[in-house]
Amino acid sequence: MQYSYAYPHPAVTTDIVIFTIQHSRLEVLLIQRLKDPFKDCWALPGGFVDIDENLENAAMRELCEETGVRDVYLEQLFTFGDTGRDPRERVITVAYFAVVPNHLLQPIAGSDAAAVAWQPVDQLPALAFDHDRIIETARSRVSAKARYSTIACQFLPKEFTLSELQTVYEILLKEQLDKRNFRKWILSLNCIEATGAMRRNGQHRPARLYTPVDPGHVAFIR
Repeated sequence: MQYSYAYPHPAVTTDIVIFTIQHSRLEVLLIQRLKDPFKDCWALPGGFVDIDENLENAAMRELCEETGVRDVYLEQLFTFGDTGRDPRERVITVAYFAVVPNHLLQPIAGSDAAAVAWQPVDQLPALAFDHDRIIETARSRVSAKARYSTIACQFLPKEFTLSELQTVYEILLKEQLDKRNFRKWILSLNCIEATGAMRRNGQHRPARLYTPVDPGHVAFIR
């Protein structure tokens, strides 16, 4: 069916911010653009929404096409619609974000990307469009959620030590935490539970392993 409107319509895209923690820092998955505009620049995975496609399906499709990544849980972040953010035309983008353990994904550059790589959030190269703003918005959202939900656990394997969990919190919050106070606080929330297993790390005493009470889901801390 053909439509005719009195006013021009903007194009709609989706962009996806995927965070992981490795090398003791927060990193984001970026692609190197294969085409203009911003050819050879680093950017977030993403692209235009098809006319018969819903937003989340478009985000998952673009993510898979450009990085080979699939089956991750995406949460809608924000809508970015400043005029001039795309030199081709008026483009509004709906951004999504996800957090994953560093061992879970093996991204591969797809047909629309010259390369794909994890990049440290604090040392990003020059980015295409307004993707630096999108990444900073996503980082702020994840840091805020770390204070009232179990999102920090999503960066870790199924089982982890309290020291590993504390390291994630320190990276997300950008602050050093007292070990004794952190352990008292996190255990009082009843959002993680001991598995009964232990892990030995070199010559150190074995450390108790924990897992989220609701594995695979981000629970809100009461």
